[in-house]
Amino acid sequence: MDNTDLEEQVMGIIINAGQSRSLCYEALRHAKNGEFEEAEGLMKEAQEFANQAHLVQTQLIEADEGTGKMKMTLVMVHAQDHLMTSMLAKELVAEMIELHKRIAK
Repeated sequence: MDNTDLEEQVMGIIINAGQSRSLCYEALRHAKNGEFEEAEGLMKEAQEFANQAHLVQTQLIEADEGTGKMKMTLVMVHAQDHLMTSMLAKELVAEMIELHKRIAK
């Protein structure tokens, strides 16, 4: 894998993770307004973007084969940070949406 391909893959993690996180917070805004169907739809869409980011991460891990032969860069660390942050946001927002549903009842 050349550097251009690697950079494109890493940017794929950042873009997809960022989109997932943004959709989660948009879903939360809808839930706060009692728009739970919209919130659920956005959370499903967020999951699709999260899946894409995770797929790229998995491909990079598999390409490395656990040998450490892939050069670690600051942008790779940044991408991992985006992915983990978006995963945490998704989990927390899902819980918050459930709380908004309970409050609305």
